[in-house]
Amino acid sequence: MVEWSGTWVAERLGVELVGDERLSGLLGLALRRNPKRAHLLVSNVLGKHVPQSPSVVWRAGYELGVRVGELLGAEAAARAVVLGYAETATGLGHSVADGLALAPFLHSTRRPVRGVAAAGGFEESHSHATSHLLLPEDPQLLAGQGPLVLVDDEFSTGNTVLNTIRDLHARHPRDHYVIVALVDMRSPEDRRRLDAFAAEIGARVDLVASASGTVRLPEGVLEKGRALVEEYETAGPGPAPHESAAHPSMCTRVEVGWPAGLPDGGRHGFTPAHRAALDAALPGMAARLAEALPAPGGAGTPRVLVLGFEELMYAPLRLAVALEELGGAEVRYSTTTRSPVLAVDDPGYAIRTRLAFPAHDDPADGPGERYAYNVAGGGFDAVVAVVDSAADTPRLHAPDGLLAQLAAHIPHVVLAVLPSYVPEGASMSEPLPEPLRGPAFSSYAPDDVGWLLKDLSGVELEAPTEEREEAIQSGGAHYAESLPVEYQPSPQYQELFRAALDTSAHRIARAVGVVTETVLTERSPRPVLVSLARAGTPVGVLMRRWARHRHGLDLPHYAVSIVRGRGIDPNALRWLAAHHDPADVVFVDGWTGKGAITRELAAALGEFPEFEGFDPEIAVLADPGSCVRTYGTREDFLIPSACLNSTVSGLISRTVLRRDLIGPGDFHGAKFYRELAGADVSGDFLDAVTARFDEVEADVDHEAKALRDADRTPSWEGWAAVERISEAYGIHDVNLVKPGVGETTRVLLRRVPWKILAGRGAGADLDHVRLLAEQRGVPVEEVDGLPYRCVGLIHPQYTRGATGADGKAVAAQ
Repeated sequence: MVEWSGTWVAERLGVELVGDERLSGLLGLALRRNPKRAHLLVSNVLGKHVPQSPSVVWRAGYELGVRVGELLGAEAAARAVVLGYAETATGLGHSVADGLALAPFLHSTRRPVRGVAAAGGFEESHSHATSHLLLPEDPQLLAGQGPLVLVDDEFSTGNTVLNTIRDLHARHPRDHYVIVALVDMRSPEDRRRLDAFAAEIGARVDLVASASGTVRLPEGVLEKGRALVEEYETAGPGPAPHESAAHPSMCTRVEVGWPAGLPDGGRHGFTPAHRAALDAALPGMAARLAEALPAPGGAGTPRVLVLGFEELMYAPLRLAVALEELGGAEVRYSTTTRSPVLAVDDPGYAIRTRLAFPAHDDPADGPGERYAYNVAGGGFDAVVAVVDSAADTPRLHAPDGLLAQLAAHIPHVVLAVLPSYVPEGASMSEPLPEPLRGPAFSSYAPDDVGWLLKDLSGVELEAPTEEREEAIQSGGAHYAESLPVEYQPSPQYQELFRAALDTSAHRIARAVGVVTETVLTERSPRPVLVSLARAGTPVGVLMRRWARHRHGLDLPHYAVSIVRGRGIDPNALRWLAAHHDPADVVFVDGWTGKGAITRELAAALGEFPEFEGFDPEIAVLADPGSCVRTYGTREDFLIPSACLNSTVSGLISRTVLRRDLIGPGDFHGAKFYRELAGADVSGDFLDAVTARFDEVEADVDHEAKALRDADRTPSWEGWAAVERISEAYGIHDVNLVKPGVGETTRVLLRRVPWKILAGRGAGADLDHVRLLAEQRGVPVEEVDGLPYRCVGLIHPQYTRGATGADGKAVAAQ
């Protein structure tokens, strides 16, 4: 036996490893952030916490499988089933099954899958996340009489294995179990306990391990461990970002060509036939990965890390092995984890660095922190992050998400998304709710629109405008986490709205007709209108009315939420994809300003391969910013629905996205302001425009034909103008520059305005803007050369005592 105690943990905590000669090469020690167990045995060949050559990782499991086959003999090995433990031993167990060759593989999981019955479950007493489920697609997989091979990375107390055997033996008794582990760390007492248990159930239990030993724990180890963790957690910052850190938006997505119908792992079972299909596809997939990596440059062989994702260990491991076999790079492999471990940058400590990021697969036990160890500071030139499609969520791509954390430390980030295997008849989530409709939600008629939103009417979400602006600009809150107090128009302002509606109804009707005819001709003869709540919703209702009036078409219309910086509601898209052909979906908005939402939609859809059938092109009533190809006009004029908030939009608030209110299976939220029914003019607006349909038909036919023959390529001149204005006025943030009549009106109604730029000679279209600016004490500055009638400037760097770039204090009303 060999003892070694020179590690950082041994010196400070008094924990010692004692074992055979192989043990010191297989294990290191670290401290857990876990009240149940102070120390963590860190495997050097598991591919979890320590990046390692993928062939070394796979061979460690494969050779154990060969030994199990020799123990069982050919006949019994052919009847065996291999079971691996989540999350650390899913890849190891699968590799053991490879060594057995003919055995199917299943691993436990912490991800419930609707429609798949659990064939068992058990607890892991010392783990940070304990509940395991067994979800085989074939319910008879665990019901056979052959040997059951149970694989874990370490065999310590034996409690996890006992819990598993107890559960499964009660359901399907068998006479032979084989336990496989990289290291057997049981105490003599634990060994006797397992022997007694085997005798009790009347079954043979064998053990196969690569090395064995014990852990010596001093008295009071839990208290000492907690004190050390607290000391070092507060000691200082983590690893410094890479000097040439890439922005997460520069992440390269690669389609590896995962075979259709092939499980991405053993969550629901993986058979020898699946293994043969994977073996045949691996060379091609590795070649596609290699093509996505940056070309070698400079001296030395490039170092590439293939990073798996929690339970998804085996598929990334096999891809890494195949990539390593191609040559040309030094390949290493590890995976992210739920396990919270203290990182200490000391040569005698197993976990040198830690990257922390939010869970990105909507876990059943709620949001939480996840980790990647020994990645930062590892000297990698590129990283290939491999996740399944269930984990390809906005949280993965968020500014604090995994991809951003990797990009801060590694120059090149590549993302490979494997399709999450879902057994036939199963679903990855609970069914999504049906759309909300009036009069229960909104003052619109039920057929006008279905709201793919969650009703938050009973939640207090409103905050004073100045408080919201301060929180938003300081980074303390996102604008979608609260609502502005609903503006209550004065009698004078209501008169302006009525006058504007009477003046512009003909022009709006014409634009509605033109954009609807363009959609019917160029996009789909039976489009599914999907308006971006809430400014797009009145326009969507009007387009639906035009299609019925002119063509007798009854077009479906839904409203969905899109949030700048957070993207479009993915659950709403999933609902749409389940009920309609995505190719027929046409997104609708009221107008373009600088085109931020246009870009947001395109970027959001591009992040999710499952949504590739949706066309990101938005159809708008007015496109003064020249941001889209499908529009009714490019003139910047007053659309009266921009003059008011909920009272012209079916009494619906703007949309809300807040973690404590919107769960993984929810749509984004909004409120229905029933109490404002007396001031509601939503129906008046729709009826006034619809009444002009007959008189504009000839103009619509002429203008629609002219548009079809015209070059409508977006010039993005609005965005360029916004950038010029931002610099000229010392704002340096395009998000604080809101161009066009509609966006300027929103600034005055919802934000803290600084000043209004009005095109010289602008007429009655700006009467309501001038009135609102007067009421809020905001100066209106006439300028030449604006591509819009007006531009609203949000107060830069707002606090309630702030001044702007010219030193003038804001007038807060």
